[in-house]
Amino acid sequence: MNMQTQYLGLTLRNPVIVGACRYTADMKSIKQIEEAGAGALVIKSLFEEQVRLESLKLNQDLHKYDDLHAEMVTLFPELKHAGPDEHLMWTRKAKEAVSVPVIASLNCVNREVWLEYAKQLAETGVDALELNFYHMPADFGQSGKEIEAEQSRLLKEIKRSVDIPVSVKLTPFYTNMLDFINELDETGVQGYVLFNRLFQPFIDVEKEEHVFPLYLSPSDASRLPLRYVGLLHGFTPADLCAATGIYTGEDVARMILAGADCVQVVSALYKNGIQAVQTIIGQFEAWMKKRGYTSIEEFKGKMSRKNIPDPWVYRRAQYVQMLMKGNPMEM
Repeated sequence: MNMQTQYLGLTLRNPVIVGACRYTADMKSIKQIEEAGAGALVIKSLFEEQVRLESLKLNQDLHKYDDLHAEMVTLFPELKHAGPDEHLMWTRKAKEAVSVPVIASLNCVNREVWLEYAKQLAETGVDALELNFYHMPADFGQSGKEIEAEQSRLLKEIKRSVDIPVSVKLTPFYTNMLDFINELDETGVQGYVLFNRLFQPFIDVEKEEHVFPLYLSPSDASRLPLRYVGLLHGFTPADLCAATGIYTGEDVARMILAGADCVQVVSALYKNGIQAVQTIIGQFEAWMKKRGYTSIEEFKGKMSRKNIPDPWVYRRAQYVQMLMKGNPMEM
């Protein structure tokens, strides 16, 4: 049985990718991910905010005694913050340590930082680069189209500055996702990851303070990427990777039937450990055998908008049909 799939010009032994997380930030667990059979892995993201914070802390530590004695300043050697350099070095070592494709992940805010780190990550030898695009509204006067145009220009610049495949991990909050992806297609981007889960603030009402609990994707969170994968298959030249809510081999099969080339798993690992990768792949293989499929290409996109007779399945009409039933719970 052939479970191989193509993603970003790379041949994956199967469609299960471990997304960026703490498991892909440790050499031991990275090797375990490879041994568990993952098709590829995404290194934990390099965040601009993290780098800037560490740089600021270093600067404060170097100069906190400046006012004690004027001559003491000369005792400190000329030091440079190594935050991004350390990440780049580690990414290079991770790529050298495993044989499966390794994808770097970048999460920035400012244009010049995006461009600088994208180029440096590409030079580590990774197989591809994943850009995490998002925008938290802060300006009441900025339109959605302005935000999209800015991100599209940025993607064009990054594409020109690197010579490895690039994918974009998007949030689901664009006004018209299909129109925006159509615009991004013009940059030559090779793939889309649907979708990124943003940090959301939370308040402990007893302590009346902000807290940051770990929130895993519920299994039904896969329905949103399923919808957009099904809508996009056959209408974009880029590859499609479904993320969020992938816990079983059946979830993988569902996404590929809709038109995905691969999936990313993270919450499943947090909940069930790295062995979840092997379990998911085994379940997916069993599903293929049961259905009589010998390769992914035989059924990829079979249930997409492009290939089904009912054009309304991925639209509002299915909700209306549910409401018109005598007992909606029977659906």
